[in-house]
Amino acid sequence: MLRIYGSMLCPDCVQCCEELTAAGVDYEFLDFADSLIHLKEFLAIRDKGELFDTARQEGKIGIPCIVEEDGSIKLDWSAYVSQDKA
Repeated sequence: MLRIYGSMLCPDCVQCCEELTAAGVDYEFLDFADSLIHLKEFLAIRDKGELFDTARQEGKIGIPCIVEEDGSIKLDWSAYVSQDKA
């Protein structure tokens, strides 16, 4: 199951969840606006990941952050939606 770190205050996170739900993708949304534990987990991922370099340079947060079961991290959810539609 995918783990998604983000905030429902973020339009991209809302869209991500809506599209994954519509595609029937199983995921767990970890809203760090409601949980300092989830925020700490996300920051640990973000602060050591090169994937977030551009987001940090542009002053962005880097969400939604998608963590796959194998631990790989992605910022783009569209591949999960198109895979399930195929």
